[in-house]
Formats: sequence, structure tokens, C-alpha cells
Amino acid sequence: MWVRRLRAALKGWGGVAAMAVACALAAVFALCLPVSGPGLVDGRAVNRAAQTTAVRAEEDCEAPEKQTLPPSSADGDTIRAIKNRQGEKRKLIVGVDQNSYRWGYRDPNSGRTAELEGFDIDLVHRIAEDILGDPDAVQFKAIPTDQRIPAIQDGRVDMVVRTMTINCDRIEDVAFSAPYFKTGQQVLAPKSSPVTGYDATLAGRRICTASGSTAYSALKADQTDGTLPAGTDISGTVPNQLDCLVRLQLGEADAVVTDGALAASQAAQDPTVEIKGDAFTAEYYGVAMKKDADDLVRRVNQILVEYRKDTADGWQASYEHWLSATLGKDAKNSEPPPPQYLRTT
Repeated sequence: MWVRRLRAALKGWGGVAAMAVACALAAVFALCLPVSGPGLVDGRAVNRAAQTTAVRAEEDCEAPEKQTLPPSSADGDTIRAIKNRQGEKRKLIVGVDQNSYRWGYRDPNSGRTAELEGFDIDLVHRIAEDILGDPDAVQFKAIPTDQRIPAIQDGRVDMVVRTMTINCDRIEDVAFSAPYFKTGQQVLAPKSSPVTGYDATLAGRRICTASGSTAYSALKADQTDGTLPAGTDISGTVPNQLDCLVRLQLGEADAVVTDGALAASQAAQDPTVEIKGDAFTAEYYGVAMKKDADDLVRRVNQILVEYRKDTADGWQASYEHWLSATLGKDAKNSEPPPPQYLRTT
């Protein structure tokens, strides 16, 4: 985990938490391999090979948010298959959240039969408009946090747009677009709580996270290497992030660790809780798709380029409408960096 801390200090924005987890675990594995074979020399040779593999993996995952394909508007097999759907089935099938306030949620007071809306939902409509010519040609599927990758791999959805962090582990299983949002892990707790942030005040506290989330990965790694205070209980995982807020309200958890963007929305829902301390990671949300859906990845990246340029109805307008009230009017801290497209195949 010292790798993550060091990179954060050197680069300002560091690497995503899951990258550090993978690298730290790989290094531990390399160092702890038992001596085997005919003698000590063979054992050392095995260790050197494992360490070399770990270093290469670390280097390959230096910036997972850059491991995406260059943008293109061309249709390929994946997009043609979507366009060839007939009748009512001619829709983009997208995995989303329906419980994340201002990201993907149903507002019973909207006067529109509680349709899904939010920052992520705006992006989905933009993608559908570009590919199918109709922003409403979407079939939304509510996907729990830990089912996002399986839903893509099983073909239940064409993509997932659900505050999904790009990290090293995930790029092994799915393909990501360029980042469309920047955030970081933070602590949410009752205003009356003695917890002050991701620090020693978490000792002996019950922390809730969503299973399969980067928050849980970070906590697990930090507990393993001693960064997280002793006695902190991280066993309280739930399928959906909003369930953590409920546990906090019921007194079944002392704190929540989640993306700062989501934490701010939950604090807006419940005035008795607040964000404690600064973000302790820097992470980037991306649109997730199948590994071999190259044409769709390129198309989404092209859409994101145009979406960010569109000052009237694009990224900035969506931020101002949905997120400025919880994250502040200045979107600078939430803007992703200029995209880089380092993936070639």
C-alpha cells in the first residue's frame, strides 16, 4: 500500500485504490513464495520471476483510466447488432443504478411517473441518441454494484453507466471508455460522530461499503497492511450503496466509505450526516462494455469528446443541473483529465 501513498504524494492525484491493492498484493505474494526445488537458488529464482511479474503488472496498470481505444464514429459488429434489433427491442440496453440520488434515481416528485434521472442517466440518453437517433431508445436495467461486470460479460446489458470506477482489476474483465468523471473515496458519518475522516478515529468502528466496490477493496488492503486502524470492522457490505446510508440511519454502521460524489449526494438526502475529512484516493468513472466490443468503446469515446465540448446540453450543463448543489458550482475538481487512448487492441 506504500506504493499508493507514495504515488499520491508524488503525483497529486495518485492512482486508483484498486490499482494499489493489486500491486501491493502482488508484491506480498512474490515475497512470500516458499523456497522450493532442489535448493535455495531455485527458490530465489522463482521469487525473482514472481517479483518481475509483479513489477510488470504494476507498470502496465500505471494509469488504468488511459487504457482505452481512440474515438471513432464508425459502426462495427457490436453497433450494427444493436441497430438491427427490431420493434420495441431496438434499444440500447444499459445497466444503471436507480438508488443514487442525482446520479441514477427515481424521483417520485418529478411528475413524470418517477422516470430514471440523474447525471449518469443524461449520459445514457446522449449515447442512445448518437447510436440510435433517439435519446429515449433505452432499456434501463437496475444492476447491483457487485453485478456490474457479470451483467456485461453475460450479455444482459450492452454497457454499464453506474458510477463505475476504472481500475486495474476491472480492465482485465471489461473494456472502459475514457473517464467522464473524477472523484475519490471519502468517509460519511453522522454529524455527531467522533469520526473525523479516514484516520485513527475509525478504530473499533463498523464501516459499511458496497460489495464489489473500490471502497471495499481499499479498506481490505489497508487493513491487511496496517494502514487502517486495528479493530475496524469492514464486514458490513451491502449490494447497493444506498443501503449503507440506511444502515447508518438505523445505527447498524458507524461510518460509510464510498466515492465522494456519492457521499455528497447521500449527505444531501439526510441532513444528519456529513462527509468527514478529505478524499484519500483519486478515481475516475467510465462507461464499461464487453472486452471485445471495440467499435462500441470507440463510439462512446467519440460521444464523450463531443459531450464535453457541448456547453449548452453536454457535460457541464448536466453537472450544473444535477451535481452543483451537492459538489459545488465549480466543476473543476470533478472534471476528468484530457483523455489519453493508450490501448491499441
